[in-house]
This record gives sequence, C-alpha cells and structure tokens, in this order.
Amino acid sequence: MNKPTIDEILAAKPEARPRIYAYAIADDAHAGLLKIGQTTRSVKGRVAEQLKTAAIKNYTIELDEPAEREDGTFFTDHQVRAALARKGLANHELEWMRCTVADVLTVLTELRTGKKLDGTRAQTHRMREEQAEAVRVTHDYFVSRWAEDMHAVPRFLWNAKMRFGKTFASYQLARKMGAKRVLVVTFKPAVEDAWQSDLEGHVDFAGWQYLSVKTGGDPTQIDRKKPVVYFGSFQDLLGRDARGNIKPKNEWLHAENWDLVIFDEYHFGAWRETAKELFAGEEEEISREEERLDNAKKLKDRIADLQQPLESETEFLPITTKAYLYLSGTPFKALATGEFIEEQIFNWTYTDEQRAKAAWAAKHPGQWNPYGSLPQMRLLTYQMPDELVAVASSGEFDEFDLNEFFSATGTNSAAQFTHKSDVQKWLDIIRGQYAPSTVESLKSGMRPPFPYSDVRLLPYLQHSFWFLPNVAACHAMANLLNEKHNTFWHDYKVIVAAGATAGIGLEALPPVRNAIGSGFDSKTITLSCGKLTTGVTVAQWSSILMLRNLKSPETYFQAAFRVQSPWSIKNPNGDDPNEEEVLKPVCFVFDFAPTRALRQLSEYGIGLSPSEPNPENAVKDLVSFLPVLAYNGAVMAQIDAGSILDIAMAGTSATLLARKWESALLVNVDNDTLRRIMDNPEAMAAVERIEGWRALGDNIIETIINKSEKVKALKSKVKAGGATEKEKKELTEEEKEYKSKRKLVQEKLIKFATRIPAFMYLTDFRENTLQDVITKLEPDLFLAVTGLTVKDFHLLVRLKVFNTEQMNQAVFAFRRYEDASLRYTGIESHQDLTHYGLYDTVVAKE
Repeated sequence: MNKPTIDEILAAKPEARPRIYAYAIADDAHAGLLKIGQTTRSVKGRVAEQLKTAAIKNYTIELDEPAEREDGTFFTDHQVRAALARKGLANHELEWMRCTVADVLTVLTELRTGKKLDGTRAQTHRMREEQAEAVRVTHDYFVSRWAEDMHAVPRFLWNAKMRFGKTFASYQLARKMGAKRVLVVTFKPAVEDAWQSDLEGHVDFAGWQYLSVKTGGDPTQIDRKKPVVYFGSFQDLLGRDARGNIKPKNEWLHAENWDLVIFDEYHFGAWRETAKELFAGEEEEISREEERLDNAKKLKDRIADLQQPLESETEFLPITTKAYLYLSGTPFKALATGEFIEEQIFNWTYTDEQRAKAAWAAKHPGQWNPYGSLPQMRLLTYQMPDELVAVASSGEFDEFDLNEFFSATGTNSAAQFTHKSDVQKWLDIIRGQYAPSTVESLKSGMRPPFPYSDVRLLPYLQHSFWFLPNVAACHAMANLLNEKHNTFWHDYKVIVAAGATAGIGLEALPPVRNAIGSGFDSKTITLSCGKLTTGVTVAQWSSILMLRNLKSPETYFQAAFRVQSPWSIKNPNGDDPNEEEVLKPVCFVFDFAPTRALRQLSEYGIGLSPSEPNPENAVKDLVSFLPVLAYNGAVMAQIDAGSILDIAMAGTSATLLARKWESALLVNVDNDTLRRIMDNPEAMAAVERIEGWRALGDNIIETIINKSEKVKALKSKVKAGGATEKEKKELTEEEKEYKSKRKLVQEKLIKFATRIPAFMYLTDFRENTLQDVITKLEPDLFLAVTGLTVKDFHLLVRLKVFNTEQMNQAVFAFRRYEDASLRYTGIESHQDLTHYGLYDTVVAKE
C-alpha cells in the first residue's frame, strides 16, 4: 500500500454543512406547493441544477436553512416532510408538499428544539444585543426594588425609537420575570397587530394566550395555568357608564392581579389629558401643543401641573400590578423634568441605531446586517430669497414664517393660498426653475441641490410627505399643484390626508397605500397637517418637506422619522432567501426655515443626551449620523455641530436666552422635592430668605403637600362613586387652591434663578464653572445679586430644587451667544480663552 503524501495527510477539512431548502414554481400545476429537499452544496446551485433539464425558469427559492440541532446532530428532508404530514399537510407528490413557508419554518424549529409548537410559530430569532440589555437592566431594577420593599411597584421607561423591537423585547422581559398576566395599554389601538403577531409568531411564547376586543372570546374563561396578554386601548379601559361605573365587560380586568402593565406610546403628561382630547384628530392635537408652547405662561403652568409625578397609576387606571413598563420614542419632557431617574431609564436612540449599523458592517463585512435596512437621515435647509422672506417674516429676527407663508382660506376645491403667487415661486424654486436663483447660481459657479431638480435627490422624492400648517393649506396646495400650468407636478398623484374627508386616524392610510402601490411605477405626494405623522409605516416615503412651524423637537422628529422606515426586498433574485436588497439607504428632511430647523436639531441632540455636560458634544454625536447641508442663498455646504449651535443661537437674543432662566424646567416643585425642603430646617430657612417668599404665608410647603394628599383621597372616593355633591365641590376648590399655591412657590424659585444671568454679566471668570465662581471665587457678589448665601444655594441644589442639567444648557447658550455677539463687533471678550465654564462642568470652547 502506498504511503499517503504530505498533501493528503494535511488535507483541508471539508466545509460542507447539510441544509434544508424549499422552492416554488409559479404555474397552475404547482400552485400552493413547495418542493422540500436537502443538500450539502450551495442551495442556489443545487436547485438550478435540478430544474435545468426541465428548462424551468419561473421558480423562487423560498427557504434555505441549516439542517442541524444545537447538540450537533442533523435531521433530513424526509423528517421535515414527515413532520409536516403529521400536522395534516398533504404530501402531493414525491418531495412536493402542500404547505406554506411558515409551516416549514415551524417544523424546522420543532426538529431543532424537540418541542411541539402550537399554531404556526415561524419566528426563531433571538434578541439583539440592545434588546437583551434593555431586558437585563429593567429586570435588575425591578428585582432591586422588590429586595428593598417586597410591596414596591417599580416603574421603568424605555426611551426607544421606532424599529427598536419594543413589542418583542417587552414580551421577553415578561418572560424573564415569569409573568403570567400582562396588560398592554395604548393610546394608539392601530399598533395591536405588532403586539399580537410577535406573541403568536415566535417560538419563545408557545402556550401564551393573546386577548383583546378584536380577538373576542370570554376572557374569564382563559386557561389559568398559561400566561395571558391582554391588549386594550386607554379609551376603552377607562371608559365608564353614565353613572361613573366601570364597564361591565372590563370588571374582570380590574379584579385581576397583573404581573406587568405596559404603557405603549407613553408621552409625558399625555395620561393626564381629558378623555375628550384623546379622540381629537392629530391636526388639532399638534395645534394645541404648539399653541401651549407659544404661550410662555401657559407652558409654565402646564409644567407645574405635570411636574408632580404620577404617584400612583391606580389614580387613572384602577388595577393592581407588580410593575410598570413605559415605552416612548420621544419622552424628552419626562427625561428633562426627572419623572424617571437615571436608573429607571433605558435609551436606544437614532444615534445608537446608526452607530450599531456602522459597527456591524465593520465587524462582519459582506454579511447580512440586521440594521442595514434602516436608512440614515440627512437634513437639507434652504434660505429663501429675500423677496419671499419679506412676505412672511416674524419675530425679533424676521425669521421666515412658514405658517404665514402657507396660510390659506376655503375648503376642498375652493381652497386658495393667501400668498398664492409667492407659493408658486416657491414651487419653482424647489424645481430649480426660479430665474433670480438661477442667475445667482451662475455667478457662484455652483448649482445648489434643490429637492425636485437635483438628479441625486429626485429618486428619493418619488414618494414624499409634505407637512403643512392646516387643512386649508393642504387643499390649497393640492389645487395649486393640479393647475394646468404646473405640468411638472401632474406626474405625481397628490393625496390630501387632512380634514374630516380623509377619515379619522388610520382611515387616512389606505388611499396613500393604494396610490403608491408597489412604489416602483408610481409617483406620489402626500399632503398632511398632522395625520399619519405618528404610529404609521409607509416604506416608500423617502423624504419629508417641513412646511409649517413646529416649536417642539418631539413633534418635529416624530414626523421626520416617518420617512426613516426601511424599504428593502428580501430574496430579490428568488434564489437566496437570506439576501436583502436595500432600496432606501438614506432618507431626507427638507426645511425652508434654516434657523428654526437647526434650533430643532440642536434641541433634539441635547434632548437625546440629557446627562451629557457639553451640549456641543451631544449635537456632534447626532450630526455624525445625521449630516446637515445648508444653502445660504449662494452656496450649499455641510455644517458641523459648532456651526449648528452658532446658527441656532443667531436666531435668538440675549433677552430670549435670559428667558432660559425663567424656564419652569429649572426648578422642581413636586411633592418629593418639597418634602426634602420641609424635612431640612436649613433648607427651610434658605427658601424663606428668597425675595417674596414670606408673602406666600406660613407653612406654604406643608399646605401644598397636605392639600394634594387630600385631593388624591377625594378623587379616589369620587371614582369609587361614594362622594357626595359637597365632597365633589370641595375637591374642585381644594385642587384649584393647591395648584395655585404650587405655582406661586414655583414662581418665587424661578424669580431667584433669573438673578443668575445678572451675576454672569458681572463676574469676570469664564473658564471656571459657575458653581466654582459662586462658591469659591465671588461668593460676596453672589449674595449681593441673588440674596442667598453660597451655603444656601449649594444646599438647595443638593436637594434637587434646581436642575443642574438645565442650568448647564442655559449657561452654555448664554456664554456662546455673548462671545459670538462681541466677536461680531470685533471684540474678543477674553483673549486666549480655550474653555467655557458651565454650571458644574467645563467644556472646550472649540
């Protein structure tokens, strides 16, 4: 016998692994059938080889999965077909089965795990790293609270943007807790499909029961031995009859002892709105919120009302539970006002998502990226020509007022823009057809990328969303786009998703989907003033035009993220079900009021990172994944975080910046904070030295706490139906009085805070933190300006009476603006200054 050669001795180990595949043929003879086989070679090559002799080309490979168990053993295609037959699925001929891909995936999971599954549970994916982390930290927090107090009912917030996978991760948290009774409450009943499909489609939840009004059935007859999830809307669960009693159909729910209650789409303060507001259209909802933000006094009062945390959810949802989980993509007010402390929050933001996408691509080159289909956003802002700005400018800095520019009157076909000729010019501008702009472009030698003219942008405007001020403006825009002379726009199907004729909530969605179709051959423009801006996924939308004033970054980016939904094709060539072709790698936000847009961006970046001491770092982190291009009327250039902050500050003034020190967010007047003051004699003595405090009367803090507790007790009695008319009247009076007193306390604390800008003007120190300047360098000056000693102020900060994160932002904005203003006049405030001192931290100037 010949000796083996060295090459034979060192032969490479074969890489073959057995795989199960399934393919379909698109003809009548094979309708509803799947061919199920196995191979150790390339599935694509094996199937092509099989069908080559029959010259069959109209096939699709539907499934390509490993045929191995976790213990290293294998199963065969014979076992797969036998398992399908045991489920009652017909073996049509040889290897052809009359079944679905979901059926095959369910059988594969059973063969891998050895567990028989109920229904069709095709999903086997595990949690992504960030989902597992959310479950871990939340569970650890719950366990720690129960260890301290076995009767505690802990609360936790997931600040998670869309596409985080909140339903799946929430169920995994319930599973880790060993929960048997889970209640999901939402303001948006349309999200039910995700909650139901995730529970019924994944192998991890085999045996779990799903109930809701939609599924029907008698909830009192559920299998008590198996876990159950009940999904309900806030409106339905809180609904009562004319006598104020709980609806009979919901009585079982209030008698149940729940293990976990999940509040979906939770936004700060929303749970205190009246039932009437819950049913209002989205346009009115946004208008109300913007109106509140317009009125500084109303906003201050509103924050005072909302600043008192939800001491007991049973106040508005009378149920018993072991823990609460809150889900929201934009809980900035909850974060800013401290409704949840740091250890009660898990964050997964846009920047986290895009960072994970880039990290995965670098770590696994050439492999499928689980974040790959999530497009990166780009913001493009355009300075409008002076003649258009002059038509609609407002405010101290004559900013372009989008609400005024696009103001309209009339309804439906009679709707017209107030400044119709100027809106027509704007339409010409965004097409790159406005003569004066063309001349400027020729002079500068650069043609700016206007949305509907640049060939690089046009593909992303095939399906766009235009966000307008009101219903009249939406109809007026549709009428203008359809006029005979606007031939360019006639290629686009214009859908008006606004007003009563568009339907309530999701009723406005089907016409949009019908107009878009597959998205490849159609071109659409959806006009809205609020509808379809939350809780809606239209994959083909790739751009949004911001054509209205929005003062809150929550509303702005909630609308902007509508266009960040992924659009991709799984198995694009029909020969590899593990392949994905991304059709929307990026998406665009177009804004025509640059200063306001960049102010929104900076506030959003800072809001995403409330604990980041340097606001510029927070914005820098955001724009590293959200590039910004700004057109100033001559050239278009990418701008960095520092420039964004400079431009955002340029649209303000020292007066407006000083108003940051009048913000209700700077001070905390909730019961817990007031109790800390009351329990500390030195703190009580300090607040009594604040100007005007004694005028509030004796024992003001104790009165507020006692009255709020009394109101709480009376409300419970009213809800239970046992209150007399006298007690109801007393409730109204007591509630009005304690809220009034709380606002008075808040106003005195804010009045003290407004002295700090004056101190900043007078002090000559810039590199030291304001805290150091106050406590170490100029304590006598601080006492003279504010009326409080350094010791007093330090104690109140330690008791969380003042919000240091908000102070940092206010100092940063103030000093940046002050130095920028002086530089504009040719003055350098402090030569060779390299750092700014904020309240309790120092940041680099550049």
